[in-house]
Amino acid sequence: MAVIDLGRRRLLGGAMVFGGAMLAGTPAFAETMTATGAAERRLAFRNVHTNERVDARYYGPSGLDHQGIAEINHGLRDWRTGQTHVMDQDLLDLLGDLRDRLGLAPRRGFDLISGYRSPETNGRLKERGGAHSGVAGKSQHMLGKATDIAMPGVPLATLRAAAYTMRRGGVGYYPRDGFVHVDTGPLRTW
Repeated sequence: MAVIDLGRRRLLGGAMVFGGAMLAGTPAFAETMTATGAAERRLAFRNVHTNERVDARYYGPSGLDHQGIAEINHGLRDWRTGQTHVMDQDLLDLLGDLRDRLGLAPRRGFDLISGYRSPETNGRLKERGGAHSGVAGKSQHMLGKATDIAMPGVPLATLRAAAYTMRRGGVGYYPRDGFVHVDTGPLRTW
């Protein structure tokens, strides 16, 4: 009988490859593959206020797709003022991973209620709504780290639960208003 000496490094390396393969098979890590075999990351959404649609790749075979990121930043702009902001890439990944966790196709679009908010817009919303507006004075929206979303055909409670289990930032639940808030700030729920 032959004795196989795997060695510690080979054993650990094999375990890591096996673990990575197991994770890659879960919906949260699903990605579309490009023709060259590189992972492609994309987002699609419709702004419910302007009815504008975005379907853009933000990561492709050569890495970040700057044209796609510009399209996404424009689509997530403050629709009240037209101001754009560089959105947090972790937020883009969070949205893509959330869609994947729900088992939805990469081109399946979110309904976008709010993306970036300028300080002026945020202040007006907070003032208009009073102390119970739900608008934070130091909102993650002003930092390009938050979106308020819904997913057509997916119950809000399901969307909220999926976002919460990811544990990658704040998750707010607004069933009366028809959206879930997700951000890449500190871990918290409301």
